[in-house]
Formats: sequence, C-alpha cells, structure tokens
Amino acid sequence: MDTLLLAMSVNDIIDKVDGFVWGWTLIVLILAAGIWLSVRTGFVQIFHLGKALKYMVKNEEDGEGEVTSFGALCTALSATIGTGNIVGVATAICLGGRGALFWMLVAAFFGMATKYAEGFLAIKYRDRKNDGHFLGGPFYYIEKGMGPKWKWLAKLFAVFGTLAGVMGIGTITQINGITTAINNFFDPQKTHIAFSIGNSSFTWATVIGGLVVTVCTALVVIGGIKSISKVSEIVVPFMAITYIVFVLIIVFTHITEIPQALVSIFKEAFSLKAVTGAGVGITLKIAMQKGIGRGIFSNEAGLGSAPIAAAAAKTKDTVRQGLVTMTGTFIDTIVICTLTGLSIVLTNADAKFVEGSFEGVSITTAAWQEGLPWNPRISAFVLMVCLTFFAFTTILGWDYYSEKCFEYLTGSTKGIKAFRIIYILAVFIGPYLTVSAVWNIADIFNGLMAFPNLIALFALSGVVGKETRAYFAEKNHDLKEISREHK
Repeated sequence: MDTLLLAMSVNDIIDKVDGFVWGWTLIVLILAAGIWLSVRTGFVQIFHLGKALKYMVKNEEDGEGEVTSFGALCTALSATIGTGNIVGVATAICLGGRGALFWMLVAAFFGMATKYAEGFLAIKYRDRKNDGHFLGGPFYYIEKGMGPKWKWLAKLFAVFGTLAGVMGIGTITQINGITTAINNFFDPQKTHIAFSIGNSSFTWATVIGGLVVTVCTALVVIGGIKSISKVSEIVVPFMAITYIVFVLIIVFTHITEIPQALVSIFKEAFSLKAVTGAGVGITLKIAMQKGIGRGIFSNEAGLGSAPIAAAAAKTKDTVRQGLVTMTGTFIDTIVICTLTGLSIVLTNADAKFVEGSFEGVSITTAAWQEGLPWNPRISAFVLMVCLTFFAFTTILGWDYYSEKCFEYLTGSTKGIKAFRIIYILAVFIGPYLTVSAVWNIADIFNGLMAFPNLIALFALSGVVGKETRAYFAEKNHDLKEISREHK
C-alpha cells in the first residue's frame, strides 16, 4: 500500500511539473517568438513559401556539409511527423473542441518563422570538427551568437536534449506506442502470451514487434547521420504521402460536408463556449491552449530540435537552409495535422469521445473506419502501419538529436558508440516498461529545451532579420539587373 501511495504521489508531482512547464508561459513565449520573428523577417512564411518548397527538393551543388538539405529536412521531419500527427490532433480536438484545430494552424503559421530562424542560425553558427563532420544547433548559436558567457545556457539546452531523447520521447514512448498498436491489431484479447512480469503479461505480437523495431533501429543508428538521413529520405516521404492520400480519400468522399465542418471549426475557435460534439462546455481559453500546445508539440517549432539536423546540411547559404527548415512546419502541421483534424470532424468521430475510455488513436481510428469506403479492418491496419512507421522514424530522428547534444556536452565523439548502445537498449526494453509517467517526463524535458532556445531566438532576432532582409534585397536587385540586360 505504501509503495502504491508513493508511486501515486510521484506521478502527481511529475504531472504537476509537466503542467507547469507546458503551461501558458511556454505557449505564450513560443507564440510571441513566432510573431516577433515573422515581423523581423518580413513574414518570410508568406512571401517566400514558394521559394522554400522549391529549395526543399533542389539541393545545392557546392554546399558544405554531411547530408543534402533534403536529407537534413527528412531527418528533422522523421522526428516531428509522429504520433502527434495522429494521436495529438485527436486529443486536442477532443479536449479543446473543434476550435483547437484553428489555433493549431495559427501556431503553425507563426511557427514557420520560428523554424526559419532556427535553420538560419544553425548554419550561421555551426562548427566544423577536425574530422570534417559538422555540429550545430541551439547550443552553438547560444555560445557563438550570444557569447561565451552564455555557454552555461548552451550546456543546459544540451542536457535537456540528451535526456529528452534517451529517456522518453525518442525511445520508450515510441516503441511502446508501436508495440501497443501492433498488439491491438493482431492480438487485442491477449490470447498468445509470451511471458509475464508481475501482474503484466506480454504477447508474442509485442515481443516480435519490439525485436524487429530494435534490430531495425540498431542497423540504422549505428551508421550515424548519413544512414539516418538515407532511411528518412525514403521512409518519411513515402509514409507521409501514403497517410495524406488515405486522409484525402476521406475528405473527398465527404466533400459536401466540408463547408459545415469549417463553420463548426471557426465558430468554436472564437465562441466563448464550444457547442457541438465533445466540445460542450469547453471555453475559448481551453481551445487555444490545447490547439496551440498540441501544434507546438507536433511540429516542435521553438523547441530547438530541428536546427540540430539542419546544421548537417550541405549548404553555404543561411537563408536558403532557413527556408528549407521552415517547410517542416508547413508539411507537419499545416498539411498533415490539418488533414487529420478534418477527417475527425467530417466523420464526427470526436462526438463519440468519452474521456478516459475513448481517446487518442481510438478517435483517429474511428474516423478512418467510418470515413474510408472499405472494410474497417483494412482501415485500422493501414493506420497501424502509418503509426508504426511514424513512431519508428521518430526514434531515428531523436537518436540524432540526443546524440549531438551528448557530443556537445562531452566535447568529443569518443562516447558516441556507447551512447548509441544505451539508446538501442532503451528501445529494446521499452515495450515492457510502464509508461504512465514516461510521456510526462519526456514532455518535461522536451519543454525545458525550449526555454534556452527561445532566449537565443529573441536575442539573435536582429541578426536574423537584418541578414534576411539584406539577402532578399540583393536577390531582387540582381533580378532587376538581369531584366535590364535582357531588355
């Protein structure tokens, strides 16, 4: 009994700390950073989105780095496109009403400017090591951009980044999500038990699924950034496109219901109380908090993770890489999260929500089973595959993030092999651990990463704004000169 009470009190403390870290202070700071950087860069996400999408698939021929810009983007997307796009959106709508989807898009719009600044600073302040590999991210633009006296803040970011990866968000939570999805599909009644630990029993579906993912993780992460980026360049676009296609089928088969769905989203986004479905009694404040909070958690704009991957890109152009990095938020939230949200609203899956018994992935599964014009079992299988691959690529992306944070902390690459082994072991044991508090612990470290990063973004916003405006002014001048010569 005493042990149970202790566990409950520890979980309560972790839950309260998580609520504090991801409270209004962090949400407002991240949103304020996005608005401020939008102004300083001349709303780069509006006027240069087309150029960004073109640069995304067109690599520089003479750039310096370890992987292509597209490879760096896919590595970043591998970490951001994950369970948040499937589970997070559903949770936001169910707990914050349909209006949460609108506020999620608002956060993503300004978050694109934040991601641009992160990619820009990652290239400007990255460090080339003696063996030729590049290391960069918030820790270096804090140390180099703000000055050596702020190195303690850079170290703090690296500590949080290392712990976020190896202790939760990149390992235990993801593999647990994968094996749970596999088990729920293949053996939901738990009729084929492999072994038991205490009161917990584990099926062969869980064991086999965990082993396969662990082996695949080991084969990829041991090869480092080049191996991770190569796998990500194949898996991320393929799974993202597959997911988008299936959700578009739902949208197109319910196309006549779209106007009413949009009306309900906008209505609940600005009304004092949501009035339909699961949103009854939800205030505007909660809709904003859940929508903005889940949006930030999904695309990680402001957390400082994406610039770690951006620093490895083969490029000499800070603005160009900033634009490429910016497309990550566009793809992750404005495209994928929006489509997930629409599929839930169009099929009215959120109306079936009962807190504590029908949430998260169950909502999205219900939307797919209701919305897709074939056997619900097939729909559930496809969603399971998407969730599995999304979570697997998140494991890969966060290995790289946490590994680079660890390298910065230790000042060398000597301990990287040992770190990778620890990371792989965390994936291996993940399916058999109780994760009631792990998600909250991962959330805490993830959120704590944002504070040092946001301080740097505000401090260096003048550098980003000045050089960005000068860059585009020069480009426009060159275009005018070329135009005159042709005349």
